[in-house]
Amino acid sequence: MATVAEGLEPEAAATGDAAAAAAVGAGPGAAPLLAGKQLNLDLYPAGCQRLLHLCAQQPTQLLQVEFLRLSTHEDPGLLEAALARVPARLPRLRSLVLKGGQRRDMLGACLPGTLTTLPASLSGLGRLAHLDLSFNSLRTLPACVPHMRSLDALLLSHNRLSELPEALGALPALTFLTVTHNRLRALPATLGALSTLQRLDLSENLLDSLPAAIGGLSRLSELNLASNALQSVPASLARLRCLRLLVLHSNRLTSVPADLAGLPLLAQLDLRDNQLRAVPPELLDAPFVRLQGNPLGEAPAASPSPPGTPMDPEMPRLRLTSDAGSFPVTPWGCSVTLAHGVRLLFPAGATTAPVTIHYQLWLPQPGLVSLGPHDSLLSSVLELWPHGLTFRQDVSLWLLVVPPRTQLCREVVVRTRSDGSWSDLETFLEEEAPKRLWARCQVPHFSWFLVVLRPVSDACLVPPEGTLLCSSGHPGVKVTFPPGATQEPRHVSMQVLRMAGRELRALLGEPGAAVSPLLRLSQSGPTSFLRPVTVQLPLPPGLTGLDLDRSRLHLLHRAPPEATWDDITAAVALEVTHLYARFQVTHFSWYWLWYTTKARVGDLARKAWERLRLHRVNLIALQRRRDPEQVLLQCLPRNKVDATLQRLLERYRGPEPSDTVEVFEGEKFFAAFERGIEVDADRPDCVEGRICFVFYSHLKNVKEVYVTTALDREAQAVRGQVSFYRGSVPTEVPKEAARQRKGADALWMATLPLKLPRLRAPKGRGQGASLSLAPLNLGDAENGFLTQANLLSVAGRLGPDWPTVALHLGLPYGELQRIRHDFRDDLDGQTRHMLFSWAERQAGQPGAAGLLVRALEQSDRRDVAEEVRAVLDLGHRKYQDSIRRTGLAPEDPPLPGPPASQALA
Repeated sequence: MATVAEGLEPEAAATGDAAAAAAVGAGPGAAPLLAGKQLNLDLYPAGCQRLLHLCAQQPTQLLQVEFLRLSTHEDPGLLEAALARVPARLPRLRSLVLKGGQRRDMLGACLPGTLTTLPASLSGLGRLAHLDLSFNSLRTLPACVPHMRSLDALLLSHNRLSELPEALGALPALTFLTVTHNRLRALPATLGALSTLQRLDLSENLLDSLPAAIGGLSRLSELNLASNALQSVPASLARLRCLRLLVLHSNRLTSVPADLAGLPLLAQLDLRDNQLRAVPPELLDAPFVRLQGNPLGEAPAASPSPPGTPMDPEMPRLRLTSDAGSFPVTPWGCSVTLAHGVRLLFPAGATTAPVTIHYQLWLPQPGLVSLGPHDSLLSSVLELWPHGLTFRQDVSLWLLVVPPRTQLCREVVVRTRSDGSWSDLETFLEEEAPKRLWARCQVPHFSWFLVVLRPVSDACLVPPEGTLLCSSGHPGVKVTFPPGATQEPRHVSMQVLRMAGRELRALLGEPGAAVSPLLRLSQSGPTSFLRPVTVQLPLPPGLTGLDLDRSRLHLLHRAPPEATWDDITAAVALEVTHLYARFQVTHFSWYWLWYTTKARVGDLARKAWERLRLHRVNLIALQRRRDPEQVLLQCLPRNKVDATLQRLLERYRGPEPSDTVEVFEGEKFFAAFERGIEVDADRPDCVEGRICFVFYSHLKNVKEVYVTTALDREAQAVRGQVSFYRGSVPTEVPKEAARQRKGADALWMATLPLKLPRLRAPKGRGQGASLSLAPLNLGDAENGFLTQANLLSVAGRLGPDWPTVALHLGLPYGELQRIRHDFRDDLDGQTRHMLFSWAERQAGQPGAAGLLVRALEQSDRRDVAEEVRAVLDLGHRKYQDSIRRTGLAPEDPPLPGPPASQALA
């Protein structure tokens, strides 16, 4: 301990003392890293120093610690010294997490930690049950690990392990082992001695065979061997009687044991994307087997590469930052990351010849988006072409979405267009962080893709023998299909929605009114069934069959595309039990039970159905404090207004939000600048000076625009306004738009005031000192400068690279942490605030624009640096041309540089 502590610089030692105090919660304002029995030292830099000083001080709380987290992005010597003191200072430790991966390279990939081994003294942790060594640089398993006799879970993912030691089989309590994303080529025979092991994940390795001893894992319930090089699996797998999940997809299997069908608990066998041309009949007919991507029944095909060619374990990775472009795909496959959270994985062998893939990310527009009556859009629109292009193996697609505010009885699905119609793909959700959700699917073809949130859809295949379909979110909703209802099997689906009782009572003005869940039934094939189908709906809340008044109970029916609801109570035999109502139908539509004394129930149901689709929003218009010509327009759900304003008002100011208005998902509206204020940009979303919006409740409905005026601001301030209108902009804007309307207006939504302050005359032209409200510029006229529009475009291109650029610009690490905290869940806000706050401090300073170019180059964002340099060169050429015209400079040969079309907006 002395050699390490004494070797620290005085400043570092002082930092360590403060860190130790903060870790145990000592000192005013300290951030307690020691919470209960958990010591989290991976949250801040110098975690090893903090641990060493804690061990030196020996606080009593340290003896009670059971959970320790430590980042491995540290100096290896310091890391080893800190870990060597753990057994003596933390004798009750039960969980030890030593993970890398917190830092990323220029392509966004996680960087491994520096950990290559563990001190032998860690074998003395007699209570350790959980050890996580993921995302490190381990080439061999540390010798101390097999001696941790209490170990229950061992995580070794994302390392460089090429083998596992025979001694691993000596862990008597191990139940969970994951070694994914390594370089394993073989497994030790002693692996079968892990009699307590329940979950084993060996995916993403180079295994070409398995030892027969693996059949000795008598308690194993989950086995994942995906993405290896297996050509066969041993018959001993059939001895795994507790096995529930067996994943073998993306290997080179040509056969599988037929005895796997006899495993009593097996619920899923994934054999996708192999080389199976024949499958045992016992497996071929099993409902739990997945066989997509296999050449079943095909003749052997030529290999895409010469025999004996080694497989490259490192798949090519591409990262593209533009919204449109192309990339090549070879038979070796590749992993592609596109802008705005899009990932594609082309497995090896997906194509037999090189092919060029084109892509385009489109902003959502009604013509590009297909939504059901109660769907919500969660992403932009991705187009991949050539359209209809298919591959020999399924291509995986990930789309990043913001987790929806509520998922009660709703589900996230990827929707694609095929043959002129839209369909939903089987979608899997992967949560990367609390606010980052990936929607993953297998792409059957190339076309348009988007992510939607829809009501949960329960579906089944109805055979001639009949079946029962139940709602997964509403157990009381059931549909019974009797024998003979159909001659040919047909697919049916149901969706169920609820309406809040308070909204219904507010709509009807009737305290005792209630409705059942809204049921939507759909089917494929003929429009009618051969025999009546029985539908069961729960009675409206608060009612039972014993106390309800049958005269107030109404069964409503809606048949698209009509928007009307018909009362069919008298046309059906409505059976009412204690809790449910049952009736029979021969074709499918929408059904709804209402309990009310009101007449014209169908009209009320239409209004209620529309109310389910409406979103209550507020409109805001704010001006940047530093530059009032920069205006932020946003449409916000009512429950997000206060939090958003609290975050924005540090940099913006403006009037109170508009009154609450109601809009539909996908509804178009416009922002019109009036009374002397005009849009100062040739924007693609401008129509005759009006900004077009399309409202999507889960997306950011925000735009920043620069405005100007033709009026004389030196004479007086310009008091204008921005008005919001539904649909088409009226030819004549109402004169009293700023006044609250008393009558109904189908187009006008809200009006908010804007003010461009008066520009004071500079010295020499009037009285008083000058007050410059000119736009913020970096640089000078001679060498070129960057305007706010240029900086805004730069900020939009940086994305997740903004912290690296900020550090190269000289911003302190503490300021980066503050920006992340103030603008959490808002990547664009983080980037803009960093860049504009730095630019405001640099205003008027020589060399600021050059400093930005150098920071971009040092951050490996040369693409943006070149565009910034092009803007500066263009300004320099304009300056040279102007002084030549006035005769102040001689004629020079033209300066080389990119065309002006490459300059930033």
